[in-house]
This record gives sequence, C-alpha cells and structure tokens, in this order.
Amino acid sequence: MNKHTRIYIAGHRGLAGSAIMRELQRQGYSNLIGRTHAELDLEDVTATQQFFEQERPEIVFLAAAKVGGIHANNSFPVEFLMSNLSVESNVCRAAYASGVNRLIFLGSSCIYPRDCPQPIKEEYLLTGPLEPTNRAYALAKIAGIEMCWSYNRQYGTKWLAAMPTNLYGSGDNYDLNNSHVLPALIRKIHEAKVAGVAEVVLWGSGTPKREFLYVDDLANALVFLASLDDQRYNALTSPAQCPLINVGTGEDQTIRKLAEIIAEVVGYSGKFIQDTSKPDGTMRKVLDVSRISNLGWKASISLKEGINLTYKAFGDNLA
Repeated sequence: MNKHTRIYIAGHRGLAGSAIMRELQRQGYSNLIGRTHAELDLEDVTATQQFFEQERPEIVFLAAAKVGGIHANNSFPVEFLMSNLSVESNVCRAAYASGVNRLIFLGSSCIYPRDCPQPIKEEYLLTGPLEPTNRAYALAKIAGIEMCWSYNRQYGTKWLAAMPTNLYGSGDNYDLNNSHVLPALIRKIHEAKVAGVAEVVLWGSGTPKREFLYVDDLANALVFLASLDDQRYNALTSPAQCPLINVGTGEDQTIRKLAEIIAEVVGYSGKFIQDTSKPDGTMRKVLDVSRISNLGWKASISLKEGINLTYKAFGDNLA
C-alpha cells in the first residue's frame, strides 16, 4: 500500500468508516473512494458489481454494516441478519471479481460465545452458544469471517477479518433506543445534568464488564494492518488458518464504573439507580490482543481521554 493506492472505504460516513477515512487522510493517502448509501446501496448486488468494475479499488475496508445496541438487536433480528449478510456477500463477490488485493472486513467482538474464557482469544470462535440478544447480528458477522476465509482458501485472496471491541467516539449514535451503552450513557447523563435531575437509571446490575476502544485507535490499527509488509500480512491471511485478528485495549471496566467516569467528564453530580429488570447481556467481554500487539500495534488513547474527546464532539453536534 502506497500513498496513491486506490482505497475504498465502505461505510465511510459511519462511526468506524469515517474514522478510517480520517486516519488515511492524516497519513497522506490521496486516492480514497467513498460512497454514501444514497449513492450506492451495497445491498443491491448489481449496483455493487458495477461500482467495483468502474472504480477498481486495490484495497477495501469493509466497515459498512447495520449496527445497534441490545434493544435494537433484540427487536429487529431479521433486519440485522439480512442487511449485513447482503452487504458482506455483495462486496466480497464484487471485490474478488474486480481483483481487489487486500480486503479488511470489520466485525464485532459479539461473534464470540457468551460464556467463553476471558480474555477472549481468536481461536474461541464457534466454541459455544452466542449471546441471545444479538445472535442474529453475530451470526451475520461470523458469516463475513467465513467469507474471507473461504475466498482465501478457494481463490487465493488475501482478506483479513478484524474484530474490534466496543467502539465509541466522534460520529457515534446517541439514540437512547438503538445506540450502544457508552454513547447512550453520555446522552442520558448529559441530559440529566442539563435538566437538574438528581438520579439516572442504568440498565441491569451495573456489574457486567466491557472493554472500550476509541474509534480513532481502531482506524489506526486497521491502516496499520492493511499496510503490513507481505510476509506479515500473508501470514495473517494464510488459507491454512482463519484470517481473524482482535483489535482492542485488553482492559475492561464495569458498566457502573463507566457511568461514573462519564459523570465526571460531563460534570454530573447526581446518583445512579440500577434497574435490574433490564438485561445485563454478557457478564464480561475483554479481548486477548496479543496477536496484534506482537505485530507492533497498541491502543494509545485512554478511556477517560477518549470520553473527553467524545463528549466534546457530542457537544459540538448539539451546538
């Protein structure tokens, strides 16, 4: 990969995709391709094929996906399953047909079994039952990993599946009904502060532990992986092994502690009430990041620093 390589970022307006675009621009890559959903519907197989035939990208970051939190995943499993399967299959088919060199597929740590050992190693994939509340989405992402591996085995492609932990940052979704836990808490705690509310209700017991990665760190990791020398990159995408690599910090926090950090950043001094009638989801989820660490990459933005940056972006958005 050089500064003039033609690079397509699928989903470049989303949380992860926009960060990848920013990181590539920051590093001086100049031949970047992006299409909005209105310009290109990746669920449309013909439109996707025509786009790849015309643009001929050499590198693809597949960050386009239908995403959401526990409530959205649990309420609309058909949409999460079918939309993500369509996008993955259409992009992979078109990428192969047009001769894409390297493809980085962006998954999610929910692909791993609900109760697998911690920290989660890549080889724990498909070793136990999934978390029921987001099983449809997880299965779609697992299918994406299998697509990458199948194309590598059958056609000799060099496609990699990167599994990030819980993401947050600039461009996040703050809708209380379908966002992830960290942006939902930022909005809820901010609104409580503005309204002078003395208490904020948190879903579940507050004891589940989660790992969080600032999205600009993820983008830096993905560009790092895409630009690896052939020897190291080819080792990751060898047909003999699943082309899967975790991306995270390797550290986790309880949801209650997360809320307290956000409250400190926001300047909210009220108290938290736990609504234990709401689901906790998986009790602990932290990734083993030794594989990417051994390649020379490590997250650089602390949780509190990332929340500060995210809250500033949230405030700028409101303004």
